[in-house]
Amino acid sequence: MSLCTIIGVLDDGAASLSREALQALREAKHVIAGSRLLEVLADDIAGARQYDLTARLTQVPNWIDAALADEEPVAVLASGDPLCHGIAGYLTGKLDPARVRILPNLSSIQLAFAELRLPWQSATIVSVHSKDAGEWTPGATPQHGLYELMRHCRSQDLLAVLTSPDNTPARIARLLQSGGLANQFDIAVAQCLRQNEQRVTGFIGIAEAAEAVYADPNVAILKRKAPAPAPVLFGLNDASFRQRKPEKGLITKREIRAVSLARMQLTRRSIVWDIGAGSGSVGLEAARLCPDGHVYAIEKNAGDIDNIEQNRLSWGIGNYSVVHGKAPQFLDAWPDPDAVFIGGSGGELAELIDLCLQRLRPGGWLVMNFATLENLSTAIDTLKRLGADWDACQIQASRSSPILDMHRLQAENPVWIISAIPHHEQ
Repeated sequence: MSLCTIIGVLDDGAASLSREALQALREAKHVIAGSRLLEVLADDIAGARQYDLTARLTQVPNWIDAALADEEPVAVLASGDPLCHGIAGYLTGKLDPARVRILPNLSSIQLAFAELRLPWQSATIVSVHSKDAGEWTPGATPQHGLYELMRHCRSQDLLAVLTSPDNTPARIARLLQSGGLANQFDIAVAQCLRQNEQRVTGFIGIAEAAEAVYADPNVAILKRKAPAPAPVLFGLNDASFRQRKPEKGLITKREIRAVSLARMQLTRRSIVWDIGAGSGSVGLEAARLCPDGHVYAIEKNAGDIDNIEQNRLSWGIGNYSVVHGKAPQFLDAWPDPDAVFIGGSGGELAELIDLCLQRLRPGGWLVMNFATLENLSTAIDTLKRLGADWDACQIQASRSSPILDMHRLQAENPVWIISAIPHHEQ
């Protein structure tokens, strides 16, 4: 029975292959690879039919199936270890496992760390070898090609980054600059590994790397200068947030915020909507509690948008995006949420409740805060009309306040917390 052999190759071509891999390559009647590897191994595959998979990845399983149906062996060439952000992970889900053999090579990551003489068992591997999404902008959503890298940079101490001709080490350095992390990392770049042009920099500063040009292909290693701090996840002090301050700060107070977040039933991967974000306190704490998720926020007051951005930066939160507008504007472009928090509605409360209950993912919760009887009444009437399952609680916290050499309790405004799910999901 003929096989499809997926072979890991380094940039020194046939010299990098084991005897078994070289034999499989030379016996193959069909060779599939990107244009660079087809050129590197041109002398060893001259007798085979060659397929350039560049920009045609989805056709590869069909090419393989057709060749195997004729009992003709196939070789698929990939850089380094084909199972480390390589083509093998894609193909194994498309082909008959009994007809697939994988012969891995050293990965470019292993080679880079070896050149740096740096243990790498604790490294987080991130690939940015995707479609060019442009330079990183703070507050970008998960659709951006550098989003996962930025998320890991905020929490990890050692990262190995598989780059691309678009997402270069210089662009990665600029990402760290725009994210306020430039002073926390150094970067090393391993270029053209196993080629005559091989060059591996030592660890250099981010500012220097942001202006440099590096030969492709390359791998970037990011090393934090000091271990990443362990941030407070829950129950941040109200004074920690920049906020508009009339007589009392326009912020969801800590006691109300804690109960509201608890009722949202968040997980590490939750997608959260924060409608009427104010100072951003609820959404930003939700982002901390959902490190593998994302918070989408909207706020109509331009001054609050600036406060939110300052709070996001000061707390080092990357999985949070905010837009200036009035809901339901922009909500149709957001992914369906696992939880929704409404802290302000701008007069569109009934419409928002209906929309949010329709968009919630199974098991998701809508949580709302109200300080006025009119909004409370509107919310309850709407939930009844929609047949939702809901409950209400009122929280009225009192905080200690000094008076002479003693203390008394200073009452905060009472707030109603309404929690709802579509009917029959509870």
